[in-house]
Amino acid sequence: MSDKSAQKKKYIVETARKVFMEKGYKTVTMKDIVEACEISRGGLYLYFSGTSELFEEVLKLEQEDADDVFAGSISSEATPSDILALFLKEQKRELLNKKPSLGKAVYEYFFANEIPSKDNLLKKQFDGAVHAIEKLIAAGVESGEFYCEDPRGWARNIMYVLEGLKITSHTRGISEATVDREIMYVMQSLLTEEM
Repeated sequence: MSDKSAQKKKYIVETARKVFMEKGYKTVTMKDIVEACEISRGGLYLYFSGTSELFEEVLKLEQEDADDVFAGSISSEATPSDILALFLKEQKRELLNKKPSLGKAVYEYFFANEIPSKDNLLKKQFDGAVHAIEKLIAAGVESGEFYCEDPRGWARNIMYVLEGLKITSHTRGISEATVDREIMYVMQSLLTEEM
C-alpha cells in the first residue's frame, strides 16, 4: 500500500471512529462513513467491505492509542505500585469521561456479531491486559511492594472489576466516589497481607 493509500485509510478509520462514538455501532451505515469522510462510496469500499471490518480497524487504532498514552506516562524509575496506580488512574479517567466514547459501540458490536473466541479482539485485549497486570503484580511481589499468592487470579479480578465498572458507567452512570472506592480496594488488597 502506497503512502497516499495508507494516509487515506488512516483518515477513514479516524473519521469512522468519531461516527461510531456519536452513533454507536448498530445504527452506523457505510453511507454515514461516506458522508463523514466526504469520499465516494467506491472510494470507501476500496479499503473496507463493511462497517464490521471498519469497526475492527477502529478498535485496533483505539488500542494502539491507549498503549501509546500509557507507555508514554511511565518513568524509568517507576515501581510496580506506581505503574499499577497509573494504570488504574487512566481507567478512572476513562470511566468518568462524559465525552462520547466507543464504549457503547464496542458492546453493540460484540453482541451483534458472533465472533470465534480466537478472533475476538476484545478477548485478546482483555487477556493481554491480564497478562501485563499479572507480570506487574509478580514484579511487585518480588520487590516486596505487593503481597499476592496468585498474581494471575488477582490480575483477572482487577480486569473483571474494571469491566463491571465500565458496564455500570454506560448503563446507569457511576460516581467518582464509587470508582475511587473500588480502586482503593484493589490497591489495599495488594499492599497488605490480609486478602
